Amino acid sequence: MILIANKEGSCGVETAFTALNGRKDGLRAIIDGIKCVEKSLDIHTVGRGGWPDLLGDVTLDASVIDGDSLQTGAVGALKNYLHPVEVAYAIMRQLDHEILVGDGAQRFAAEINAEPCDNLTEQAKTVWHRGLEKCLNRQQLQTFPEIRLLDIAKRAQDPEKVFDTTVYLSRDCDNKISSATSTSGWAWKYPGRLGDSPVIGAGNYADSRYGACACTHTGEMTIRAGTARSVVLYMKMGMSVAEAVREAVADLRHLKQGYLGEVTIHAIDAHDKHSVVSFRGAEPVYYWLWTDNMPKPELFQAERLD
Repeated sequence: MILIANKEGSCGVETAFTALNGRKDGLRAIIDGIKCVEKSLDIHTVGRGGWPDLLGDVTLDASVIDGDSLQTGAVGALKNYLHPVEVAYAIMRQLDHEILVGDGAQRFAAEINAEPCDNLTEQAKTVWHRGLEKCLNRQQLQTFPEIRLLDIAKRAQDPEKVFDTTVYLSRDCDNKISSATSTSGWAWKYPGRLGDSPVIGAGNYADSRYGACACTHTGEMTIRAGTARSVVLYMKMGMSVAEAVREAVADLRHLKQGYLGEVTIHAIDAHDKHSVVSFRGAEPVYYWLWTDNMPKPELFQAERLD
């Protein structure tokens, strides 16, 4: 058995580890771990307390994948619900669709009695207001939000770039490999923006025959490169997990235009080997690891590649 979670997922690691160690279903174990992060006010890029978009709305994205059946569920631009990862799981279980977004996602969340929540905290609202004051001129401030958002979209600065999506990967006692993600996305994003987290194959993928991968940071890049699915396919082709991640990094390095930033790739294989690589990371990146020969999860530093 194995569990991987990025450092932003710290508060849920004990929950997921305890469930896996107790021989519970791996997908449910990591969902329950992520739910701890979604309700935490200490992480501003996931769930409650997440940074809002340019209009001041907190919208949440999440996805899950069962590596045995290859069933997936994803939700994007979800408002006013606490646990998007639970909504994504319900989509996988109850609908013949893979992803719901916006108003449809909210309607579905209401129909399954998902837990409602105003995710915009006073702290996040205050920081958002201060950010607007820095990037808007006097006339724009007077007429906001009836302004051309395109004029300020590239001037708005993310207040906390060191934090991002939370990702969890596992292989459970039945050898099922699972992965799940959750995020409030890019702070001050243009309304309607989706990153890679709800895009199966870009920011999240799992196949119990080979392994799983989930990505954080610049989702615009992993969408273009299909990074998560690529890592698993490279393992299917016979590469080790470390080789597969390096090949995916080479794909990212090939991107020459568009918005380019840093990406962290988290991957496991079907034999409990793993690789976590920070591509062009400005700061050290850490992740949680537990395997069934370890007494408890431990924090490790990711390998850095340019």
